Amino acid sequence: MMRDLDLDALQAQLAGTPLQDWACELPGQLDAKLAIGHGDLPRWYGAVQALPDLPVSEVELVQRFAFGGACDDSTRAQLKAALQGLIPWRKGPFELFGVHIDTEWRSDWKWQRVAPHLDLHGKRILDVGCGNGYYMWRMLGAGADSVVGIDPNWLFLCQFLAMKRYLPDYPVWHLPLAFEELPAKLQGFDTVFSMGVLYHRRSPIDHLLDLKDALVKGGELVLETLVIEGDAEQVLVPEDRYAQMRNVWFLPSVPALERWLRRAGFEDVRCVDVSRTSVEEQRATEWMRFQSLPEFLDPADHNRTLEGLPAPTRAVLVARKP
Repeated sequence: MMRDLDLDALQAQLAGTPLQDWACELPGQLDAKLAIGHGDLPRWYGAVQALPDLPVSEVELVQRFAFGGACDDSTRAQLKAALQGLIPWRKGPFELFGVHIDTEWRSDWKWQRVAPHLDLHGKRILDVGCGNGYYMWRMLGAGADSVVGIDPNWLFLCQFLAMKRYLPDYPVWHLPLAFEELPAKLQGFDTVFSMGVLYHRRSPIDHLLDLKDALVKGGELVLETLVIEGDAEQVLVPEDRYAQMRNVWFLPSVPALERWLRRAGFEDVRCVDVSRTSVEEQRATEWMRFQSLPEFLDPADHNRTLEGLPAPTRAVLVARKP
């Protein structure tokens, strides 16, 4: 699996940048992580290895994620079976050789809301909590020079490797690391994304400070998180679960979140999108067969979660490191 992580290419990409020394340390760090692994990792990685060899003749990353080429029906069935070995698929959708992976989330809808507010051309990007990498591919489609994603979930890594198998030369890397496993004060990325992470942090201000430390001077943070309505004094702390999610700590109002960002030292803070998550945007599918948002809302009032709290609303804020 170390070969599939393509660290030699990452080191070459980061040579001569502030991230060069970190890239050189990654093989030893990831060797140690792989030695611990996960009980299901052999099965998931086996699904990646079962993918048929197919030549890619067309790629689309700007309007959607899709690639393809010549593929007969029997090979397509083999491809689909291997990809189904990586269920559940959370973020997407993906289209490859005529196989449509209808993921739990319509992540393309979020990208359509966020992308018009960003200029990623030529940028070196870090995606914190990158999941299976869907947004990283879309960042490349938006002109990014390179994208590094970190997420400690081994299934998400294998889902990413399934796509990377067919697009090996694209400058995008998924590292099975938690944010805490990165060196402090990297100060090497032009843009840092943190989407769907902040509400899982017991110390959200510390998280914002750490994100700032990963940026170059003048770099941009793209932050997406759950929010509530209210003024700068309003923050929701769930008693236990929120929409059946464990480990949810702070849901600020947008004005409160803007204040947090300013207190963390960011400038030019602006909210570019606020959207209530609909049951069309997050739901169970053939590729994610467990409960999803429709089951987490009050059946009599979709404005409330099962716990009686405000239904999920997500905001995207953009801020600059001075």
